[in-house]
Amino acid sequence: MRSIFYLLDAAPYGSEKAFGLLNLAAVSIKMDVTLGLYADGVYLALAGQDSSALEVPNLSDILYSYPEVRVFAHEPSLFERNLMNQGLTELVELVDSERFLELIESAECIIIL
Repeated sequence: MRSIFYLLDAAPYGSEKAFGLLNLAAVSIKMDVTLGLYADGVYLALAGQDSSALEVPNLSDILYSYPEVRVFAHEPSLFERNLMNQGLTELVELVDSERFLELIESAECIIIL
């Protein structure tokens, strides 16, 4: 397997999904790894997150540890959550629904957490 697409559709805090997915992506970096943020998963794309009150790691900062992982956010999901005027982590590329689907279809393996 040469490419893998991880889909995150849950909010980054409140469950282990985002943290687990980031760990999976980290151990997969020998492949072409893509992380797709969809639905509530787009909250991971927001810059300047402060998770100290939750006493958990800042998950958006973890993205900087693995620059090999390409990160795409589903723009309509950001729009639906009124996040279009928020600052995003510069590692995240916004894509429309058509491009998001192309990224999923081009991967050899898709993992949804």
